[in-house]
Amino acid sequence: MRTVGIDPGTMSFDFFGMDGDRVIIDRSVPSAEVAARPEAILDLLRPLASLDAVVGPSGYGLPLKPISEAGEEDLDLMLPVAHGDVSVNEGIKRVFRLMKAERLPVWLTPGVIHLPTVPSYRKANRLDMGTADKVCCVALGVRDQVRRLGIPAAGASFILVEVGYGFTAVIGVDEGRIVDGIGGTMGGPGFLSPGGMDAELAIRFDRMPQSVLFTGGARDLSGDPGLTPERLAGDPVRHADAWLALVEGIEKDVAAVRVSVRAPREILLSGRLARIPAMAAELSSRLSRHGAVRHVAREAGTAKEAAEGAQIIGEGLLGGRHADIVERLALRESRGTMYDHIKVDVVSNLFPRRKI
Repeated sequence: MRTVGIDPGTMSFDFFGMDGDRVIIDRSVPSAEVAARPEAILDLLRPLASLDAVVGPSGYGLPLKPISEAGEEDLDLMLPVAHGDVSVNEGIKRVFRLMKAERLPVWLTPGVIHLPTVPSYRKANRLDMGTADKVCCVALGVRDQVRRLGIPAAGASFILVEVGYGFTAVIGVDEGRIVDGIGGTMGGPGFLSPGGMDAELAIRFDRMPQSVLFTGGARDLSGDPGLTPERLAGDPVRHADAWLALVEGIEKDVAAVRVSVRAPREILLSGRLARIPAMAAELSSRLSRHGAVRHVAREAGTAKEAAEGAQIIGEGLLGGRHADIVERLALRESRGTMYDHIKVDVVSNLFPRRKI
């Protein structure tokens, strides 16, 4: 069973694949390179030959479906309307079309908003409760607890903190199912992203391109446009506002999601920034009041957690050793669009009301 997961991140597209117990790909390609030359994806996948499943990239997510059944209308639902100003989304669009034309066995997977395990009242006026790649990270977290604690998928319970280069997301998992989530555009600031935006600010924009969502985060708060996450974590006193906004925002989001998870076994850290020792130490200290804090266990050496989680989902969809994880996450029961729960009168008329 040869399966590959793809994570389309802000900074890189990552690939992780396995054939049984053997790793067949563990790579990372800059997102800007994919946007400029999407054929790079095919160059990586073609030599693998006879793939049984490829999972992603799925943007904000869709109800589970093979790419052979997806069209341009699905692409519109997976990604926000943009004007070519965000390289990762341009990369996803071009890769989507190439993989469809190549007839690769690609599965498009849901975001948190599409899952029936999240109560509808928690979805009200929400779009980003966690994108499709965050659901993949959860699959990795469930496998981690299943293996390490010797429990069934239904026994997994944790809060996932995904600290990426651009965005931070916090997802609640109870009894192996996602029950709540705060996506990267809804909660505290990320390294690049402003996080949730004050509605009073939003209504003052004449036009808001998606690129706005990649500004106003910790880097901009520092006043240093060349700041890296490593430099921020290495000298938090010098960039105190940026550092505190980032780590306190995560702590607040975990506290909010904790309300929805009855008894989390632990807090699991994932993402590029979570692997910076000083950041991991700070988060472990701050979040320990909500449970034991640890990094999610992974087999990949290069690819990010979401790519490995996507590979787990691919194997599970084929009825392999992770089928119980896919079943527990209710991916096959995912439904609707990310716009179905918008109740604000002025806004609701602007979004497509198609059902999938």
